[in-house]
Amino acid sequence: MERVYISDVTIKEASISRDFSLSFKEKIELSKLLDKLDVSVIELDELRNKKVDSLLVKSIASAVRNSVVAVPVDLVGEKIDSTWEVLKGARFPRLQVPAPVSIVQMEYLTQMKPEEILECIENSVKKCRSYCNEVEFIADDASRSDLAFLKQAIETAIDAGANIITICDTAGTMLPDEFEVFINKIKKVVTGIGGVRIGVACANEIAMADSSAIAAIKAGVREIKASTYNVNSISLENVAKVISSKGHVLGVVSDIRYTEINRVLNQIKWICETNRSVHSPFDMGVQDHGEESFILSAHDSQSAVAKVAKTMGYELSEDDEVKVYEAFQRIANKKGTVGRKELDSIVASVAMQVPPTYTVHSYVINTGNIITAMAHLKLTKGEEVLEGISIGDGPIDAAFLAIENIIGTHYELDDFQIQAVTQGREAMGETVVKLRSNGRVYSGHGISTDIVGASIRAYINALNKIAYEELEA
Repeated sequence: MERVYISDVTIKEASISRDFSLSFKEKIELSKLLDKLDVSVIELDELRNKKVDSLLVKSIASAVRNSVVAVPVDLVGEKIDSTWEVLKGARFPRLQVPAPVSIVQMEYLTQMKPEEILECIENSVKKCRSYCNEVEFIADDASRSDLAFLKQAIETAIDAGANIITICDTAGTMLPDEFEVFINKIKKVVTGIGGVRIGVACANEIAMADSSAIAAIKAGVREIKASTYNVNSISLENVAKVISSKGHVLGVVSDIRYTEINRVLNQIKWICETNRSVHSPFDMGVQDHGEESFILSAHDSQSAVAKVAKTMGYELSEDDEVKVYEAFQRIANKKGTVGRKELDSIVASVAMQVPPTYTVHSYVINTGNIITAMAHLKLTKGEEVLEGISIGDGPIDAAFLAIENIIGTHYELDDFQIQAVTQGREAMGETVVKLRSNGRVYSGHGISTDIVGASIRAYINALNKIAYEELEA
């Protein structure tokens, strides 16, 4: 029985799809779920925003223990060095070199001639192989290419050191039988292809992607690009089920943990169906905030506390590390232990305290069980009073959207916490807001008998830290 490698493209698709999107935190959570499912490869998108995407790749590379982490480079090779720099920390790294091989894509996507494409393939694959033992050449739109040129492109990649060759039916118009014949034809004409692993990717334009994947397996393909969420590609769930029940007929097995698949896929579906970016800054597809994922005690050192804070997304200066640790010791000596929410509150309260760029001038919130929540906020910036109005799914949602309306920027809401700090009808409420900007987390703290007011102040507190950093930069 031969192994079929399942390469998941969900995170990559989220970066380019109009149908769904994932936040920074959700992508990391999704990679952990895929790793737990034992998918062979987790594919990420190329580095576009160097600072944010580099942090994401590094975070996922350190979080994933079992799966290969694959990141594409640009065809001309300008991003190979920077991509490898952030990927090399992965336990099992892979560099991918995608190249258009059809006339249509070569002309309209790259404006290169065929001979220029071949030169770029050779140079990029060679450079990738000098860094990484696992290099994949992806023949985009192969099903619409000229077979003679496709042969040249694949042979060039193999000679340059590629050990995985992926054939793409990017248009998604081939029937399963056609695709099987196409794969067999490539195997017959391409020199050296018997010494590499062949993979496929199929769009699902005519609802034949899953069937084409199985046909490709019959033709000897041993890697499938699939998705755990319903996008225009091969379904990981469907292919895994076929291999599980008919693998003995096909002569193949996969490493997918079939006993975990339903639970993990339900979690992934819940994450991917969050409409956060469309409706509300509150929507978050990460269900478990990991309250008990660590417990610190008074015996833990400053470096241990700083290390945990870093895993939560905070980059503390030396001065802030000292301040956080002093506050941590005060609480730990009283309570004995400190959890995630308490450490969040400590960091928000004492770290990176900056001169305020924005202050709250006034706010009016209208809400009820028969009207849509509306917030009218005024913020002061220097001598200027800025005004914003917004509706939302609730009073705090509306308030945060009104702030975004004023500042003209949407920051990813990494976390939002509310807890009571006193009891009774006049109880004080404490809020922590965590915003993510350029991959970094900034937290703000607010406390008031008015929980909406506390939330607004926490948001502004975090916003001021971002504004101060951007001004300093």
